[in-house]
Amino acid sequence: MASSNSSTSQPAPGTSSAQASPSPSRKSSVSNARAGKQHAPTNPSNLRLSHTASSSEDHKSDAASSNTAEEQEDLSRPVSPKDVLYFHRDGIHPAARDSASAYSDTSATRIAGQLHDGLEPNARKRLLEQHNWDGSSGCREDNYNYGPLSPRSTFNRDYGRVVSIDSQDGFGRRYEDSVRDGIGYSRDHVHGLLGDAIADGTLGEGRSHKMSTTQWLAHRHGVRNIRVMYLLYYLPVTRWVPQYRLSYLRGDLIAALTMASFYIPMSLSYASNLGHIPPINGLYSFVFNPLLYAVFGTCPQMVVGPEAAGSLLIGQVVRESINNGHHHDSDDTKNAQIAGMVTGLAGLVIFVAGLARLGFLDGVLSRPFLRGFISAIGIVILVDQLIPEMGLDRVAAHVGGAAHGSSLDKIIFLVRNMDRAHGLTCAVSFGSFAIIMVLRELKRRLQPRFTWVAYVPDRFLVVVLSAVFTWSSSWDRKGLEILGEIRAKGKPFQAHFPFQPSMLSEATNTFSTAFLIALLGFFESSVAAKSLKAGTVKVKRKKDDEEGDEEVEEAIKGMTVSANRELVALGVANLIGGLFMALPAFGGYGRSKVNASTGGRTPMSSVFLSLISVVCVLFLLPYFYYIPKGVLSAMISVVAYSLIEEAPQDIRFFYRISGYYELLLMFLIFLTTFFWNLRIGIAAGIGFSLIRLLKHATRPRIQILGRRPGTTEFENAELVGENLEFLPGCLVVKIPEPLTFANTGSLKDRLRRLEDHGTGAAHPALPRVRREEHNRNVIFDIHGVTGLDPAAAQVLLEIVSGYRERGTQVYFSRVPSRRGEVWRLMCVSGIVDKIGGERHCVSNVQDALDLADEEQRLDEDGYRDDVDE
Repeated sequence: MASSNSSTSQPAPGTSSAQASPSPSRKSSVSNARAGKQHAPTNPSNLRLSHTASSSEDHKSDAASSNTAEEQEDLSRPVSPKDVLYFHRDGIHPAARDSASAYSDTSATRIAGQLHDGLEPNARKRLLEQHNWDGSSGCREDNYNYGPLSPRSTFNRDYGRVVSIDSQDGFGRRYEDSVRDGIGYSRDHVHGLLGDAIADGTLGEGRSHKMSTTQWLAHRHGVRNIRVMYLLYYLPVTRWVPQYRLSYLRGDLIAALTMASFYIPMSLSYASNLGHIPPINGLYSFVFNPLLYAVFGTCPQMVVGPEAAGSLLIGQVVRESINNGHHHDSDDTKNAQIAGMVTGLAGLVIFVAGLARLGFLDGVLSRPFLRGFISAIGIVILVDQLIPEMGLDRVAAHVGGAAHGSSLDKIIFLVRNMDRAHGLTCAVSFGSFAIIMVLRELKRRLQPRFTWVAYVPDRFLVVVLSAVFTWSSSWDRKGLEILGEIRAKGKPFQAHFPFQPSMLSEATNTFSTAFLIALLGFFESSVAAKSLKAGTVKVKRKKDDEEGDEEVEEAIKGMTVSANRELVALGVANLIGGLFMALPAFGGYGRSKVNASTGGRTPMSSVFLSLISVVCVLFLLPYFYYIPKGVLSAMISVVAYSLIEEAPQDIRFFYRISGYYELLLMFLIFLTTFFWNLRIGIAAGIGFSLIRLLKHATRPRIQILGRRPGTTEFENAELVGENLEFLPGCLVVKIPEPLTFANTGSLKDRLRRLEDHGTGAAHPALPRVRREEHNRNVIFDIHGVTGLDPAAAQVLLEIVSGYRERGTQVYFSRVPSRRGEVWRLMCVSGIVDKIGGERHCVSNVQDALDLADEEQRLDEDGYRDDVDE
């Protein structure tokens, strides 16, 4: 560019000044063009242009003839640095000049923002006709190869014309041999089965016809090392560690300390009061799981740890094993081993689901299911914690059904033994609950005005003060139960393989619980991950050597939340946690929100939380001796209350919009959980949800169409109603969805209702009200049939054969692409031949009506047989 400018600024040797200077008319035209530059956009959108792929030879021929001599001279003037844009090789994302790029330095292309507008004096006409933005920018194919403004086939000056583009113009497209049109079957079955990442990594990066679209695009656009690309994607720690800055350290450390003060005491109570395992195993959940999630997880601000639901399910498995006589209640080692096996099984289930790419299942469970489950969990926990809060643990151990029964059994026990409650225990427990609730409400009200309130560790202070008062006043000698000595059996962090042969006898009883823990844990984690955005930090930008305003940008760039990678990350974390007999740990929205609100921006806050938990296990366990169990139960009761408090709002919402099925699902889960147990409640809710899902998926949504009077537009006659007209002798049916074995089972019955009643809403007991003569011709609008499997093709062939046997003419309108799988199956299955060949497959419904009318006239005149021949 610089050499071009210098060569045109002075006359060439041997050339006169008259020859070197442009003519007056030429000067005028160039000056007019420059005067109109301010009306042209710096980066035109070209939305009115459609693009088709072309060869590089077409590029060179078009680009060579795109610019006139006047345009060349106008491009010779210097370009201001402010007019220069930088683009990555993808041609889409602008590259900041002062920031790091995922590509090499040569991948950011310098594009001149000065756009030549042509020589016409009228600015409006110039904007409408001038489309050679890239050619007029001064870029040439030998100098600029990338970016949306780089050279490609020159835009024609006819507005809205179809122009051709090169494959490296930044639009990107699918590799032609990678995916079969229609339903997405891979022609290369290895890539289709294993996925691009595994297949590309194992088969190499050769440019063969078996490469995937990902591999093909990578080679075309300069991504040199595909294995490193996949490594950065599937091992997020390799992406966020190089981006970590020292300025993030303070916020991450404060967030970790805040979370530790809240949730380390809670993990002790989860383990001892809900999971019925040694309290130290609850701490192990914060030692290993956050660290492993920081390595494999995709949501920078999410923190994993034990939850009330998983801990409660672990406790139920332990209780069942005790009730079945497999071991004694006092055998803490056996209890911990059972908990480790359940955690390991849950991790294994969720890890295999991640490898099988089943992340789409996070949308299977509905919001009413989650609300019913969470509310049931809250009620169960509240009732369950009333026993230790009132000091009735020892009494419940000698009453059948009280310690291990349903919530109803426990309420009956509490009512009958209320007079035997311990006064000091009730005062400490309910007093701690009241103090925590008051402080919780105060923080909620003050936090909008005073952000520092979020850093106040109120629950940690309650635990510490209660332990101090217990020690100083000797409350433990007055009957108040305390946590006591907490230590591991043997050395800390001693591993135990959860799938030993001696433990396999418990696997049958524990697998269903492990599956539920994995399903619900992943669902809660996905909700938390979707609700959290990437960590943001405020940075100051200088503008024109002046102090600029603070702007918000992502702390870690390039990390996207992926459901499949989340499954793998959570699976690995719980598999390792199961080795150390920890509670199952998943991402929690409340915990992650605390992390974000107290300064956590990167996964380093999870790393710090793990380190703090290690310090607690190694050095601080003796200081937990005097913590009252009633205070830990009170903290769990606060969590249970928070699980219930949103239920009335959801109930009012669904009642207002007449969501009676949703309300039925919520109450079904709640009642079965309350009167039996949590697993039966969840199983009932999942069964009810799956039945509704299958009913919705297998019901064909075919529509009978009517025509708007005086037009050729057709709409759903059951929705629009009397404003549409039906056509004599024709039944127009629209199939707006892909056809599979699932939704074609009742297709015949649905079509029969349309033939008999003109609607699918009528009961089949109603006698025929639609005359038979109006079904002489059946027209299927199959524009929405983007997929067709062989089983559905067989059913469709039977339907078409039945129509032809009755003498009914069948037409298909708006058939998908002739290159697609739908058309191939229609041909090879005999459907096209059965309806009379390709001439019965037309472009729209109106053409089908015209063809049916023409063939009816031929039938009446007796020429139809000759036409068929």
